Amino acid sequence: MTDNQGDPRHLETLDRDLARFSNLEAATSAVGRPMVGVGVSVIFVVLAGLAAMLFFGEANNSYIVVIAACLGAYMALNIGANDVANNMGPAVGANALSMGGAIAIAVVFESAGALIAGGDVVSTIAKGIIEPERIGTADVFVWAMMSALLSAALWVNLATWVGAPVSTTHSVVGGVMGAGIAAAGFSAVSWGTMSSIAASWVISPVLGGAIAAFFLFVIKSRIIYQDDKIAAARRWVPILVGIMAGAFGAYLALKGLKKIIKIDMPTALTIGLAIAILVWLVMIPVIKRQSIGLENRNKSLKVLFGIPLVVSAALLSFAHGANDVANAVGPLAAIVDVSQSGDFTTSFSIPFWVMIIGAFGISFGLFLFGPKLIRMVGNQITKLNPMRAYCVALSAAITVIVASWLGLPVSSTHIAVGAVFGVGFFREWDAERRIRRARLAMPDRPQYAPEERRRRKLVRRSHFMTIIAAWIITVPAAALLSGSIFLLINAFTS
Repeated sequence: MTDNQGDPRHLETLDRDLARFSNLEAATSAVGRPMVGVGVSVIFVVLAGLAAMLFFGEANNSYIVVIAACLGAYMALNIGANDVANNMGPAVGANALSMGGAIAIAVVFESAGALIAGGDVVSTIAKGIIEPERIGTADVFVWAMMSALLSAALWVNLATWVGAPVSTTHSVVGGVMGAGIAAAGFSAVSWGTMSSIAASWVISPVLGGAIAAFFLFVIKSRIIYQDDKIAAARRWVPILVGIMAGAFGAYLALKGLKKIIKIDMPTALTIGLAIAILVWLVMIPVIKRQSIGLENRNKSLKVLFGIPLVVSAALLSFAHGANDVANAVGPLAAIVDVSQSGDFTTSFSIPFWVMIIGAFGISFGLFLFGPKLIRMVGNQITKLNPMRAYCVALSAAITVIVASWLGLPVSSTHIAVGAVFGVGFFREWDAERRIRRARLAMPDRPQYAPEERRRRKLVRRSHFMTIIAAWIITVPAAALLSGSIFLLINAFTS
């Protein structure tokens, strides 16, 4: 038999066969990754139920607590998959952090925030959304909280699958409202609280976008558009980093450390001011040393914003874990407390084992499913670099402080994504302004045609419309889903 291994036709056939194996491996990997994520998630949910069985004991209604723990774990996974992207997306989009580094930092600081500073006392019926005395019996309350938890988790899961960053707080609010209406009618809802939450739909993104756009204007006018960019950066970057440090100091003092110590607004601002001055003084020699040898161009400036972005992402994650873990386990803690005491009209605390479920669930959800939304926030709405991402991170901290001072409920998701939109729309406005100036200065120079200028839009309109639509329908969709689930449970249990 003739040996044809050196025949070129044989080599081509071998290449095609290897290509098929390569395609098969790629396809298997693409199918396997989601299946692994789902499998790990199911194992975590089952472990949460076993933990509830272990800690709650052999009470008559322990099966209800076990089911609620599984739903709380499911909700925590969805918060990790959706909400945490707001903190990490800008740093990843600006290439200040790799995806793996961002996930590692977020897992550590989200868990630390939840376990160290989370779990402060939560009022019954999710912060006064509905009036407890109108609910009726403890059993009705438990089923209402169960419905709210499941509906919020399902809605956030759907939003993550579509690729829309939504407010998990608003999802829980909608779930509680819908279950309350189904249980006791429209009169049970505290419409004053709901009107404040509805106002935050507009206030959060607009305020976040305006603050981010303002700081981007400062960076462009004081650094980027200067003849000597490096000299301008040596003067302004320490000031900007000091402002960021002060804002985060006040933010964490006000929102992230409530469990450890209660701090009022004037004290938080004083702490922030002291930190800002200290960091500004420290950063002057640091930035001067970093800027040695840098070329006088925009690309060189990115180096000076890298470390502040990484630190801001970590601090945002810590504060998010401290504040938003209650969205996952607040209704679960309510069910545990009512199952033990039978009283659902007073405040309750979140048990530590419930906090563990929330903290680990957020971390697992981020690790398994978070990259999709991180890429959306960081890359797909508008192009971010370290300067723009700095504006987004700083806006998140300042907006929360301003909203707390004004007494307005805001969504961290809406703030962060609104800041990304604000940066993108400011870039569009600034580009148009510069084109108009160039036309006036050099009227004979060829200009962009109208259709070409339309193609040069810097914010992707499809993502903008999808996200805005998801924000608008989050509360009513979660409420409708929760009410339907409650009626279904009531029909089976009555």
